[in-house]
Amino acid sequence: MSDEELERLRLKKMKELFGKLFGRGRRESPDRPVELTDEGFREFVSSGGLVVVDFWAPWCPPCRFLAPIIEELAREYAGRVRFGKLNVDENPRTVRRYRITAIPTLLVFREGRLVDRIVGAMPKEALEARLRRHMKELA
Repeated sequence: MSDEELERLRLKKMKELFGKLFGRGRRESPDRPVELTDEGFREFVSSGGLVVVDFWAPWCPPCRFLAPIIEELAREYAGRVRFGKLNVDENPRTVRRYRITAIPTLLVFREGRLVDRIVGAMPKEALEARLRRHMKELA
């Protein structure tokens, strides 16, 4: 096998691996939040554009209040904003790295850099207004 063929196979395998880590085999902006893990988090937030990650837990009532709002925003902003969800009980490394001390917490990344931290549940309109500011900054 040539070096070029080996490199092509290596890239294909990496894409498959990242697809499994993200819970999907696709890289485009999905119309629903992507389930994230410690292993796939960094790659997801570094994928470019505006990325919002919801740090949540199944036992958290405010998280359950926020979940359908995040789902709705993911549908409405598909192709412009990528949404992810990270279960804090199952992914302690990322929780420690970003010093998440209360949930729900939303981290907003622009071009891979953390630009905002939103703590607590809020109505859709308030959250959407905050995200629109970041979308304007991208334009």
